[in-house]
Amino acid sequence: RSNTGETMAWSESVDTVLANKEGLAAFRTFLKSEFSEENVEFWLACEDFKKTKSSTKIALKAQKIYSDFIQADAPKEINIDFHTKNDISQNISEPTLSCFDAAQSSIYCLMAKDSFPRFLRSEVYKELVKKNQDKNQKRWLPFL
Repeated sequence: RSNTGETMAWSESVDTVLANKEGLAAFRTFLKSEFSEENVEFWLACEDFKKTKSSTKIALKAQKIYSDFIQADAPKEINIDFHTKNDISQNISEPTLSCFDAAQSSIYCLMAKDSFPRFLRSEVYKELVKKNQDKNQKRWLPFL
């Protein structure tokens, strides 16, 4: 797929953006401008966490995610409901690979329904589409 095609494909779903390095970077920049980059950072931390194999690392990473994003007054506290937060707090002493699934799902929905549509209307996204269109035109019209 060409760069422009790829950039346009991002508008199809938040998954497409999250799976693409350049798309993710642009989405993060946009979220930063809205003061909500903790959402994508939490989502990425959870994706990384689910790939963890060693039980010691599971405990360490779970604790880090908890202290960074979940606990009250965490530096990058995410906005999740009381029950989800409470469940995680009760189970954090013996974390499993799925202990953040409900919170991750909730944050994913928030990004997909709220931040993502605004991202597609943002200058950040429009600039990226334009940049990739320019790149493509240069590739096809080298004599210009």
